[in-house]
Amino acid sequence: MVAPAGLLSRSVAKAIDLVIFAAFTEVLHETGIAAGVIFILIADGIFDGRSPGKMLLRLRTVREDGSPATIREAILRNLDIALALILWQIPLLGWFFLGGILFIDFVVLLGSNKSQRMGDLIAGTTVVEPEKEV
Repeated sequence: MVAPAGLLSRSVAKAIDLVIFAAFTEVLHETGIAAGVIFILIADGIFDGRSPGKMLLRLRTVREDGSPATIREAILRNLDIALALILWQIPLLGWFFLGGILFIDFVVLLGSNKSQRMGDLIAGTTVVEPEKEV
């Protein structure tokens, strides 16, 4: 059995993925936001349940049966983050939306016995540390 990933390692992995999102927005200019949002939506499903941030921290997004998340689950679990990043583009009000969605995700994660955030509950996934046995 594998252990659920800790809050710190999950946060660092997401921060790495958000840096990649920011790179898309800066490098690609007009299409950067769309490319970045698509990356955030599918990143957990294209590399066997590992986004680039999760790869670096040796984490994996898995379905309830323990198999790696697919693109379908990745999209479902990251819809709230993608929505937050899109709404973030609205001057001033966007920061409120981004902060609110991230706060709700954080509260749900803290209250979950399987370390699942809102997107994980919707998609039926969780983030684990496969190398750590329970």
